[in-house]
Amino acid sequence: MTDPKPLSAFSLQNVRPPTQIWFNRPELELILAVYGNLVANGECRDYAIGAFADHAVFAMHRRTSEAPTWTVEKRPELARRQGQYAVVNATGQILKRGHDLAQVLRVFDKKKFGVAD
Repeated sequence: MTDPKPLSAFSLQNVRPPTQIWFNRPELELILAVYGNLVANGECRDYAIGAFADHAVFAMHRRTSEAPTWTVEKRPELARRQGQYAVVNATGQILKRGHDLAQVLRVFDKKKFGVAD
């Protein structure tokens, strides 16, 4: 019977952690500018940032204890199709999607939507 190889024989250099998608600095600056305007208008009070294997999320909350009112998503696998950026409301409806983040964030300039208390 052969001796099994000890665990130390496995090379940890070949094991890669799953890559995560993040917003880069210029993207965060655009998002935080919009978020700052929403805070100044009293429409948001909290935010959360998430990085996952396939997408990044910036969630804006009306109140800390509630689900996010709006979510800005970055999904690189959609970059060649509909666009990698999307703004999603609390019900999951995509308000705007596109290739350019600044253009997608213009959905917040339009006051076509309101937040009901």
